[in-house]
Amino acid sequence: MRRTAWTILVLASVVAGCEDDLVRVGGGSPDAPRDVDARYFDRAVYVTWELGSGWDGESFRVYSRRETDPDYFSIAEVTNCSVGLCSYTDSNIVPDVTYLYYVAAVDPESGNETASDVAIEVFVPQPVPPPVPGGLEVVALDGATYLRWEPDARDADDFSFYRVYLEDEGGTFLLGETDSEGFLDELAENGVTYAYFVSAVDDQGHESDGSLSRSATPRPDYQSEWVWDFFDLPELSGFRFQEDEGTLPIVDGASPDRHFRLETDAQGWWLVPGPDVEIYPVGFETTALGCGPGADVECTSLDAAPTSGYAAGDVLALPQTTYAFRVPGDDGQDHYGAVRVSMLGFDQDDDAIMIFAWAYQLQPGNPQLAPRPSGSAQGG
Repeated sequence: MRRTAWTILVLASVVAGCEDDLVRVGGGSPDAPRDVDARYFDRAVYVTWELGSGWDGESFRVYSRRETDPDYFSIAEVTNCSVGLCSYTDSNIVPDVTYLYYVAAVDPESGNETASDVAIEVFVPQPVPPPVPGGLEVVALDGATYLRWEPDARDADDFSFYRVYLEDEGGTFLLGETDSEGFLDELAENGVTYAYFVSAVDDQGHESDGSLSRSATPRPDYQSEWVWDFFDLPELSGFRFQEDEGTLPIVDGASPDRHFRLETDAQGWWLVPGPDVEIYPVGFETTALGCGPGADVECTSLDAAPTSGYAAGDVLALPQTTYAFRVPGDDGQDHYGAVRVSMLGFDQDDDAIMIFAWAYQLQPGNPQLAPRPSGSAQGG
C-alpha cells in the first residue's frame, strides 16, 4: 500500500461550471476527513477515516478509481460514523488490480466538498487460500475433546492461522482460532457427540475449504487425563495417583505431593518424578492400558509392574508407551502405578500437552496392575 499526495487547490474562477471537482465553492466548506486509510482483506477493501476537528454532522463521499482509469467515481455516501471513526467496505473489486481511494466531506446545504489530502493506493491480489488442513483427528476425553491435524497448510508462504468449527443441527459455529495444529475443547460435555472441521487462513484473510469432518463423544474414565508442560501452565502440569474418584489427580507441578510432572524441551516431552518417587527408566510399547475381556487378540498391555530397576531420573515420554512408577501412597507405603501415553501435542495456545491413561494398585507392594490375559506385557 502506498500513499499518493493529493493537492486540492480549486478556485471558483478556475472551475466555474465543473460539477465533479474535489471542492465545490460558493457556500460553506466542511472540515476535511483526517487519517484516511484503505486496506485489502479477504476479497474486500476497507476504507477508514477520522472526523475532522471541525466536523459538524456532514456526510462523506468515498471516491475510487483503478490505477489505469483517468477519473475518480463516487462509490458510496456515508452518513453514520461511530465514535469518531468512519468506514466503508468496497466489495466491488477484481483481482490483480490497483485501486486508489479518497474521501470527501459534504456540506449538507451547499453541497460543497472538502477532500482528504491523500489518496490511498491498494493492490487487490488473487484470493488464493492456503491448502486445506488434512489428517484431522478428534480424541474423546473426559469432559473435553482434543483435535489435532497435519501441518500441510504451513507450506503456503502467507499462512497465518487456523479456524476450528463445530457442527450441529443448528448450523456451523466458529469455535476458535489458533496458529497451532491442535485444539482442546474444554466446553464439550460427556455423553454428547460433537463434530468438528478445520480451515486454514492466510495473512490476507483468505480461508481454505474445511477439512473432512470428524466427531467424538466425551465420556468419563481414567483413559483421558491430560497435563500441560510445567513451563507453560505449571499449576496444571502435575499428577498424583488417586485412590478414589472424589480426588482430582491433576495437581500443581511444584506440589511436593506430585508423583510426576510434565516438562518439555528441544528433545521432547519428559516425565519428571516427584519427591521420593521412582520411575522405571524404560517404557513398554503397548496398544492399551489394560486388555480386559473382549479385547482384540493383538492387544498388549503392561499388567504387572517391574519390581526392581527403578530410578529417580527423568524419562522421555513416547506415544503408545506405558511407564511404571513406584510411589509413596497415602498410607506411607510403596505402591505401583502405570501411565500410558496416548498422545503428545499442543493446544490452541501452543502450550505442550500430554494425554494419558493410568492405573494404580491400592494394595501396597503388589505389582499387579490388572489381571494378565494372553498377549499382555509382563514387567521384569
